[in-house]
Amino acid sequence: MAFNLFDFGLKKAGKVQLFDENSLDSEGNIIPFETQIAIVSHYLQNETTIFDETYREKAQQFIQFWLDWVRNNPQNLNIEKSILAAPSALDFYIFKDIYNAPFKAIDNPKFTFIDLFAGIGGFRMALQNLGGKCVFSSEWDLQAQKTYYANYGEYPFGDITLESTKHYIPDNFDILCAGFPCQAFSLAGKRLGFAETRGTLFFDVAEILRRKQPKALFLENVKGLAIHDKGKTLKTILNTLDEVGYVVPTPQIVNAMYFGVPQHRERIYIVGFRKDLGIKPEDFTYPEQKEVTKHWIDVREAEPVPSKYYLSTTYQNTLIEHKRRHEAKGHGFGYAIIPDDGIANAIVVGGMGRERNIVIDHRQTDMTPTTRIKGEYNKDGWRRMTPREWGALQGYPVYDMGDGKPVFKIPVADASAYKQFGNSVAVPAIQATAEQLLKTLKIK
Repeated sequence: MAFNLFDFGLKKAGKVQLFDENSLDSEGNIIPFETQIAIVSHYLQNETTIFDETYREKAQQFIQFWLDWVRNNPQNLNIEKSILAAPSALDFYIFKDIYNAPFKAIDNPKFTFIDLFAGIGGFRMALQNLGGKCVFSSEWDLQAQKTYYANYGEYPFGDITLESTKHYIPDNFDILCAGFPCQAFSLAGKRLGFAETRGTLFFDVAEILRRKQPKALFLENVKGLAIHDKGKTLKTILNTLDEVGYVVPTPQIVNAMYFGVPQHRERIYIVGFRKDLGIKPEDFTYPEQKEVTKHWIDVREAEPVPSKYYLSTTYQNTLIEHKRRHEAKGHGFGYAIIPDDGIANAIVVGGMGRERNIVIDHRQTDMTPTTRIKGEYNKDGWRRMTPREWGALQGYPVYDMGDGKPVFKIPVADASAYKQFGNSVAVPAIQATAEQLLKTLKIK
């Protein structure tokens, strides 16, 4: 069985007591193994650059201890003697997930960035495509961390609100990226600035900007942020960004369907530049949104999908009746069927994200149930989109096109995959906007 550092660390490290005196933090507490993996993977991704200094000391201690432990406890991993005898072979054996990641950090980057509230790395994918190198990532969800690690060979640090996490953010990176959650702010003081963000996750973004002062920032959020709390939330965010030293052009709602993915997905983008760079708001322009080039059929799985994605007759009838009741009341609620030449509705976490994106697909002929369902599979070809199709709707390279390019891995169960892609940014729209940001910074 192939060794996986992620799985071993989370499932077995505690049981086999894979810790020593170097596994303690400055207060004498054991550094969790997932944090150790984050430190080591960040170090190996940034080794021999100015950014490895943040991780170097602890990472080298962990690596040496792990290698020694494996040599002394080969029975735990069932490792061949030939691997144990060759230092380079053992090193690769333990860290092959990092070295062999399909989308690991690039060498000789044009710029650097950090990836906060990273999810499964939509910002990272987009900025790496433009020649950037991620030097720090943070994401608290375990399943998202697993997908991130499988694709980028880097285990994200956890809770960004903790000072122990912020401690590992290096200096001198160029761009801060964050798809931060929208939260209500306390406006008791009515200064509509930094103080009113305290206790929210945006406060941590602002605090990192205040401390690290990167050249630019790129934030993404739901469209509703523009009108949240009658516009006060957005006003607080913009005033805070000004307070911590950034010029912010007017935020814009960007629709992913104009950037090569057939999904009607509107999100607010906020871009900012450090004031001492002399960049004025009018120096930056968001990318044009003028043409739809792809439709649902362009991202549909090439082969028939398993029967489990088809709706049962019971579920189909429930959706039909639910929509009929709402139509009788004059409402537009209910399921939606996306035609082959259509544009998908926004994919979101929860039932409606799937029910508003039902497709008709008659290619599957074996409708033998593989999961428990009520009734039988419908004969009208109604099915849910698959997680891989959701990935394609967000612009991830989830299909093997036979061109030798890497394919995005989905190492989690369907429920987690739907959640991860539904929460993700749309990669092509982020990339088009980041390209404009880089032009403004004169990074080519």
